[in-house]
Amino acid sequence: MGMGTSNFVIRWINFLTMLLAIAVVIFGVWMSTHHDGCRKSLTLPVLGLGAFIFVISIIGFLGAVKKNTILLWIYLIMLCIVLVAILVFTVLAFIITNNGSGHHVSGLRYKEYQLKDYSSWFLKQLNNTHNWKRLKSCLVKSEGCNNLAKQYKTLKQYKMAKLTPIEAGCCRPPSECGYPVVNASYYDLSFHPISSKNDCKLYKNSRSVKCYNCDSCKAGVAQYMKTEWRVVAIFNLALFSVLSIIYFVGCCARRNAAQSQSKA
Repeated sequence: MGMGTSNFVIRWINFLTMLLAIAVVIFGVWMSTHHDGCRKSLTLPVLGLGAFIFVISIIGFLGAVKKNTILLWIYLIMLCIVLVAILVFTVLAFIITNNGSGHHVSGLRYKEYQLKDYSSWFLKQLNNTHNWKRLKSCLVKSEGCNNLAKQYKTLKQYKMAKLTPIEAGCCRPPSECGYPVVNASYYDLSFHPISSKNDCKLYKNSRSVKCYNCDSCKAGVAQYMKTEWRVVAIFNLALFSVLSIIYFVGCCARRNAAQSQSKA
């Protein structure tokens, strides 16, 4: 790749990524002012990501403009670290999300999930008291379970519903408990449960209790996290491919800058 071409490409790529980094930082600041505790927990990672992208981009931009080999070396080293980190995270994400799948229940259009089916990493995170207390608080605040009664006004609609993993695990007792359904947000707990499973004892009709302390709820969250992580992992593969091309162009720009300085 020619000297002018590689420098031109690097300049514009890093200019665009600087704008992207600024947008990420603004989004992080917005999240920090939001009153939702669930979003606030992501504030520091988002701000950190935005700041890191901005620093790498400005180093690459200045290195290409000034044809400075030192700046381009720093740029390439930092970009290499990002590539390695993305690759490691993606591989781990696929390994961690390899286990766990729902179980079909007769008469239901959705699956039920069991915590034991998921990887040990998920088990460790979800069984951690501090982590689960925070996640449970988010689930209660989201009002997802309480909205089921508004969404499915009749018992027939509710039985035909295709609930999400979190709704299936956190908003209702497991089917094996055998509690009769009154409506989308109420079960007849006077009925003696068929199963001795602890989740059957933990479930309550209270809006703030439901099955939020159940293993089935943790399993529903694990399935949700698994799906989200898979999406992120696939996105990372695409990002890794793009950054690899940028890294190659950056190598050309550094080589050309070195040749330019040696001629001078």
